[in-house]
Amino acid sequence: MSGPRPLVLSGPSGAGKSTLMKRLMKDHEGVFGFSVSHTTRNPRPGEEDGKDYHFTTKEAMQEAIDNGEFIENAEFSGNMYGTSKAAIEDVLAKNLICILDVDIQGVKRIKETDLNPIYISIQPPSMEILEKRLRDRQTETEESLQKRLEAARIDMELSKEPGMFDVVIINDDLEKAYEELKDILNDEIQKIQEAKS
Repeated sequence: MSGPRPLVLSGPSGAGKSTLMKRLMKDHEGVFGFSVSHTTRNPRPGEEDGKDYHFTTKEAMQEAIDNGEFIENAEFSGNMYGTSKAAIEDVLAKNLICILDVDIQGVKRIKETDLNPIYISIQPPSMEILEKRLRDRQTETEESLQKRLEAARIDMELSKEPGMFDVVIINDDLEKAYEELKDILNDEIQKIQEAKS
């Protein structure tokens, strides 16, 4: 795949990935493109098919995975999630930096491909703060919350493995985390802006 170097953003649910990603895309319009993942879970209120996720069935997604159409996929809480090669190619074809929002399993799978992205992990300051953020959302049952917290514990441990990420950003202050993220991506952002001017 040619085009700008993609960005892999990873980290537990509630670490602030979506907030940082949306702000990055708003502040740098025409620079980033979001690779829309596929999922078999039901849409949450306000989510749009094709914008937030490609909502699909387990059968259709499994068939596409079996056909090698996905760069990474994982199962969480009984639902399948994944990034299709087509979703990435759509973004790269527009000469945009493709943002992939994936879990730690996805990071490991992408490392086995020739994608060569910048790997950034967004982590919460602590498990306690993460739990509070997730509870404040009020979108989880107690059971699904506990599953997310367990996944977060694993994610936080694995993010410390040498060579797993190019950078780990601790999101204890949104402004600081955002500045850190922008600094890391500055070279790539400038390349895109120069190519457009």
